[in-house]
Amino acid sequence: MTASAAYEVANPGGAAAVLVLCDHATNLVPETVAGGDLGLPEAEMGRHIAYDIGARGLALALAELLDAPALLTRFSRLVIDPNRGEDDPTLLMRLYDGTIIPANRHAGPEERERRLDAWHRPYHAAITAEIDRMVAAGREPALVSIHSYTPRLRGRESRPWHVGVLWDKDGRVALPLIARLRAEPDLVIGDNQPYHGELEGDTLNRHGTLRGLRHVLIELRQDLIATPEDQRAWAARLAPILAQVIAAS
Repeated sequence: MTASAAYEVANPGGAAAVLVLCDHATNLVPETVAGGDLGLPEAEMGRHIAYDIGARGLALALAELLDAPALLTRFSRLVIDPNRGEDDPTLLMRLYDGTIIPANRHAGPEERERRLDAWHRPYHAAITAEIDRMVAAGREPALVSIHSYTPRLRGRESRPWHVGVLWDKDGRVALPLIARLRAEPDLVIGDNQPYHGELEGDTLNRHGTLRGLRHVLIELRQDLIATPEDQRAWAARLAPILAQVIAAS
């Protein structure tokens, strides 16, 4: 595994025509951002507002089982959200699920630009470079983006889905994946739930839709992948289904 300040690369020699992505892999706040402290207590930084709980371990396990390279962020979504376009108003959050982010309250355009240069842009440049490398090697990749979501937002109803499959205009991977997962009797599967896959400028729009690449975003409910054992178990369940769906797409 190799790493830069903004991202890490796992299984760089993976032979599959798949690229695994994890936009919200960690709750790390770099020292160069507010001294490494956004002004939130540890309990808040451990919530879904700071990162996608369990997503990193699941992404790494999937990359290993699929024999695919993976790119994962090394900064909290509260530093700057890599799964947003640069003109998105939620790129740098000041209030998230009822929590004020003190170090972001007065972050102006210069600070926003600095964080884009340091964290957001290097991650996306690395994705572009990896896709270009794989295409040049004759392995046009299918993009598999791994996220997780909280079972309940504050003041909202519980979310019933075990897995959400998000997609926009390209259903080559998403639609057969939804069908396969819905055939599992113990699973409730969301089709563009709990979020919709249509978000201009997000990671899969930028690297998938705009480049014409097959892609899918998979959301696991966080309580299902809270431990390393759970993450490995879900990776083992999803990997063969993903491999078959991608091979047929």
